[in-house]
Amino acid sequence: IVDYTELPLVSTDFNHDPHSAIVDGTQTRVSGAHLIKTLVWCDNEWGFANRMLDTTLAMAAIGFRFDA
Repeated sequence: IVDYTELPLVSTDFNHDPHSAIVDGTQTRVSGAHLIKTLVWCDNEWGFANRMLDTTLAMAAIGFRFDA
């Protein structure tokens, strides 16, 4: 569901990426002992659609009846 990259990519490189979020390792910063700043890319609609498909397939796998 979550991916990680250190490649020099831009927002359009993540269009239609099936992951819910992609952590950009080149933009992650640690400040002191208690603060971490991360940059996370996402394609909201596409990632959400993929999670809904995952949920539907998981429900079907356990025998959930969609017509009930």
